[in-house]
Amino acid sequence: MGLPGVRSFDIKKLPDERGFFAEAMRSDWAELLEGDAIVQTNLSMSYPGMIRAWHRHRRGQVDYFVVVKGAMKICAYDDDPNSPTKGGLDEVIASAERLQAVRIPGKYWHGTKTVSSEPSLTVYMVNRMYDVKNPDEDRRPWDDPAVIDPRLKAPFDWNRPPHK
Repeated sequence: MGLPGVRSFDIKKLPDERGFFAEAMRSDWAELLEGDAIVQTNLSMSYPGMIRAWHRHRRGQVDYFVVVKGAMKICAYDDDPNSPTKGGLDEVIASAERLQAVRIPGKYWHGTKTVSSEPSLTVYMVNRMYDVKNPDEDRRPWDDPAVIDPRLKAPFDWNRPPHK
């Protein structure tokens, strides 16, 4: 991870003859939470190929994603002209097969794409309550050409084939 505050944290699965158990979030995971307190938990299902991007949170919301079914590409992009990581982009593939909590500070533009052939199911937790009357978000199109992939020096392409 190159952007400050963006990180993924492997979640330990404890399998047994019934299935498995895993702790999705603990308040003592200080290296992940960086002092945040989780105040709301949400559930999101996305169909295969669905892109939900780009948005950011103006008032300090941090998102913690745990993909519990399927697989998802989770990206964060820094376009702050005053940031030392301006133009940086982080990309994580999270899945039910490898449980992770993925932390995305809301100051970064971020989004997701379901990359599995089945729908993805994501539990995500936040450190700020959603205010329906005064939402804490800015939005831009998922295919905004101003979002530059630093590896290719070209607009970020959610649909670019992997490993090419």
